[in-house]
Amino acid sequence: MSQASKVVPLDAAKDVPGGDVEGLMDEIGRRAAAAQPVLAAAPADRKDRALRAAAAALRSNTDAILAENAKDVAAAKESGTAAALVDRLTLTPERIEAMAAGLEQIAELPDPVGRVLAEWDRPNGLHIRRVAVPLGVIGIIYESRPNVTADAGGLCLKSGNACILRGGSDSLHSSAAILDCLQAGLREAGLPAESVQRVPTADRAAVGALLRLDKWVDLIVPRGGKGLIARVQAESRIPVLAHLDGNCHVYVHEAADLEMAKQILLNAKLRRTGICGATESLLIDAKVADRMAGPLVAALLDAGCAVRGDDAVQKADPRVTPASEEDWSTEYLDAIISAKVVPDLDAAIAHIARYGSHHTDAIVTGDAAAAAKFLNAVDSAIVMHNASTQFADGGQFGMGAEIGIATGRLHARGPVGVEQLTTFKYQVEGDGQTRP
Repeated sequence: MSQASKVVPLDAAKDVPGGDVEGLMDEIGRRAAAAQPVLAAAPADRKDRALRAAAAALRSNTDAILAENAKDVAAAKESGTAAALVDRLTLTPERIEAMAAGLEQIAELPDPVGRVLAEWDRPNGLHIRRVAVPLGVIGIIYESRPNVTADAGGLCLKSGNACILRGGSDSLHSSAAILDCLQAGLREAGLPAESVQRVPTADRAAVGALLRLDKWVDLIVPRGGKGLIARVQAESRIPVLAHLDGNCHVYVHEAADLEMAKQILLNAKLRRTGICGATESLLIDAKVADRMAGPLVAALLDAGCAVRGDDAVQKADPRVTPASEEDWSTEYLDAIISAKVVPDLDAAIAHIARYGSHHTDAIVTGDAAAAAKFLNAVDSAIVMHNASTQFADGGQFGMGAEIGIATGRLHARGPVGVEQLTTFKYQVEGDGQTRP
């Protein structure tokens, strides 16, 4: 195994001197805070060099990364992890190539640091600029998906933010190998390797310690299930950028094309069931339910997706099981979907407002006015017209990658890419002005 893929031991006794998790995390935070100003001041070409070198390291160490990932996958299967979650954990040569390509795409993006967001002159001669700057040190806590290590590390590097990565215990071997490639890229570009660090222990106490590192860390970004997000939001002393879940909808409007609706629905639900952009609920306009509900539901069932529906949907196909009230607000992350016939566009919007999670919702229609009403009225981070909800992804938006999908309203919303990982400061230039 090359230097870039040498894996840090996971034995907590080795990782944490004397079992001092608080001390370990404080040291990681201190190193991140020391590295961040160096990274923030680095010219764009040096950051891009680090990203491209990290991508090369991923490619050259594909076999070693797959070997480490195999350990994580075997342990997950042995513990009875659901198939959809095992899929999220599993790496393939194609997925490693996608990670490497993602880092190269991030390198091609304009440098978000130093952008002049606005500037103006005052009558007294002062010239004021609002300039983008990094957020600082970002703690990222995530589950299962080891590709987040590359995506998050790359985005933070490009945006001048140091980061501390805490992957799930189920992906620690994979994440360690990927992180070593990122750090190899940083070293090759002459940047501090501590700009991207991981928590080198499976001890859950490390998460709590990270959430208390307000001395060193400026933002926490959790990616995972409701339990993880709820814990982070309850315990963190540091501002949190998060979404609770991805209860995404596809609404088939009365002016929808049936074949288009079928293809969008199958992709939105089944392309990958374990991602937050997977559709979890189908809404069908009552005006076309007689001719569309049966074919749409049959397509899902024939593709291996369980359907839980209301009375109207159950009548469309005897294989449909009854939906409970809880189903309308459930993120399954599996080959299961809830389905309901709604009276009209307004009812679809109201249903999404009541049960949705403000993540991603789509309308399928040939009516431009109906589409415009849906796009304007649905209060979600991402709203789509005639497209699969699985496009809810920073890479698909041209951002190179994403650190997550934010569903709140403050600072960032939707895919969080390099621009969303900056804040701003004001630069004021004068020629001797004093305030009267």
